[in-house]
Amino acid sequence: MGKSAIRTAGKIDLEKPASTQSNLHNRWHPDIPFAGTIKDGETVKIECVDWTGGQIGNNDSADDIRNVDLTKIHYLTGPFEIEGAEPGDLLLVEIMDVQPFEEQPWGFTGIFDRTNGGGFLDEIYPSAAKAIWDFEGIFCTSRHIPHVKFAGLIHPGILGCAPSAEVLDTWNKREAELIAANKLERNVALPPEPVNVHAGSADETSPVDLSTAVIATSKTSAAVPRFFSLLHVPGAKFSVGDLHFSQGDGEISFCGAIEMAGVITINFKVVKNGMADLGLKSPIYQPGPVEPQFGPGRHIYFEGFSVDEHGKQHYMDVTVAYRQTSLRCIEYLRRFGYSDYQSYLLMSCAPIQGHVAGIVDIPNACTTMGLPMDIFDFDISPLAPIKALDMGSCAFETGVTEGVVAAGGKNSEHSFGGGLTYKD
Repeated sequence: MGKSAIRTAGKIDLEKPASTQSNLHNRWHPDIPFAGTIKDGETVKIECVDWTGGQIGNNDSADDIRNVDLTKIHYLTGPFEIEGAEPGDLLLVEIMDVQPFEEQPWGFTGIFDRTNGGGFLDEIYPSAAKAIWDFEGIFCTSRHIPHVKFAGLIHPGILGCAPSAEVLDTWNKREAELIAANKLERNVALPPEPVNVHAGSADETSPVDLSTAVIATSKTSAAVPRFFSLLHVPGAKFSVGDLHFSQGDGEISFCGAIEMAGVITINFKVVKNGMADLGLKSPIYQPGPVEPQFGPGRHIYFEGFSVDEHGKQHYMDVTVAYRQTSLRCIEYLRRFGYSDYQSYLLMSCAPIQGHVAGIVDIPNACTTMGLPMDIFDFDISPLAPIKALDMGSCAFETGVTEGVVAAGGKNSEHSFGGGLTYKD
């Protein structure tokens, strides 16, 4: 006899603001009330809004990206009580399936304005931009980045369990020290933000002190099907959200995956005393049995080193190297007619392969990026005839026809990544 239908443990309403839905929250804090209970060993479906809570529309303007409210992001469904889970245990989270909602078969990739979120290359590409992706089964295409089609490796961008008060205090203390020491002209960490906190079902009758709560982030990889999460509070308080149809290694534009609302199916198992038995201080995961195939595995690989766009040498800085690797790929795609902003969006969400190729030969760390050739419907190989096609445009702000391309900011004089070149 077949298994019974999988129950939906958490439902959402796409027509209502995320901030009004009692089983969503956008901060990590141990006192946010449970949104439901899941049995040890049970498989359930959990519905999720997109990470902005519906702020981004399916249109041809990036005004919504430019004006996105970053105090109202990373809405997660939960937190759920997992029966029998206690501090010191591990929670084995096995992802069985992820799908977009049938009534919303599209997603978006965004480049945030440098003054409102920014991204990995924002000193060179500071303008807001957007691409909408349409889903057809496992494949996606975009009117904003033509001649590209690929299968998505659909996954949650965020999943995890609530920190204890002690863990939360540790997070806030070490990030406060980083903020105090910062000399770069950018945010290097985000302290607790009281504006637009949404704490699920907490209200005046069950007050929660959220003065230490932090914005809900804890990124997962595109390849995660089995995730072992550390437990710090009774019941685990598991939450999930930020669903992605696809993501390139690094998600470099910050809003860089193909963001979507949808349904995730998960099986939960409690591993008693797992933190001590396995000696874990951070989560671990196992890759899944499925990987998209676009052709005979053909990639073009680009390299970058610890030399920034101004020619300054940095010591073993992988962040500087990966910025340069990204720029080499963007430069290559120009010859086929893609704008820099179209390429930046594509590299953020398509299944590129980013690697640390070398960290042994001083002073240069070396990183590589593999661009899959067969996601394009024309030949992009180095020996192919070079012909620039009409690639149209991604979406920009109202009245803007192309994004700004700058020379790079002075932050690289030290190190974008904090760096080992920098002394007081």
